[in-house]
Amino acid sequence: MKLQITFILISFVMNSFAQNTFIAHRGASYLAPENTVASAKLAWELGADAVEVDVYLSKDNRVMVIHDKDTKRTCSGKKNLTIKDSPSILLRDLDAGVWKDEKYKGEKIPFLSEIIETVPENKTLVVEIKCGSEVLPALKRCVEKSGKQEQIIFIAFGWNTILDTKNEFPDNKCYWLSAIKPGLKNKMKQAAEKGLDGINLRYSIVDKELVVAAKELNLEVLTWTVDDPVEAKRLTEIGVTGITTNRPKWLKEEMAKL
Repeated sequence: MKLQITFILISFVMNSFAQNTFIAHRGASYLAPENTVASAKLAWELGADAVEVDVYLSKDNRVMVIHDKDTKRTCSGKKNLTIKDSPSILLRDLDAGVWKDEKYKGEKIPFLSEIIETVPENKTLVVEIKCGSEVLPALKRCVEKSGKQEQIIFIAFGWNTILDTKNEFPDNKCYWLSAIKPGLKNKMKQAAEKGLDGINLRYSIVDKELVVAAKELNLEVLTWTVDDPVEAKRLTEIGVTGITTNRPKWLKEEMAKL
């Protein structure tokens, strides 16, 4: 029995984020256009431990990397397109980079497969599912074809969506996202019972008591979106393992000075 418990504990540690993991929010989005190949590549160059991207399903069942349900905010083109109602060929015709800087002109809304291709060995891609479970069949095909399935984890605000994702990807880590503190401890218990691997919370609701309660349930705690080194240090000290930030290199350097 003792050997079995030891094995379980070792397995949990090996499959968890290391302390002080820096997750680049939509890539290196402080410097490059969010959720683009350029942003992901720059994040890796800047030493990010992981990159987080957002996905929606297009009308022709392609997994598109974009945060919003439409293209209005981050794309330049003839018209605003809703992702779920638009075929990928039209979405890809828009410019997803020039709004940030002229040097990024020509960046396209990426297919998730293009982002996965950028992931180096021993690094992690965090895929946030912005739509619902309808994306899972296409997502599964994409991830399995990539050959990098073991490097991918999933997050979602949708409770049923993240549970469905865990059922579809039982060997991949899945985290439920939340920004609301009331009722959170009860939801954490449900997350543990349903086999989720952790929670990913807005940094302002995270305190020591919550982290302790999560760890008692064998749930990891990740947090978003932190660009303040003092706050990042506080979160690290109370046991948060992964910190999502727009400025991975800068934040790491500034934390080292504290």
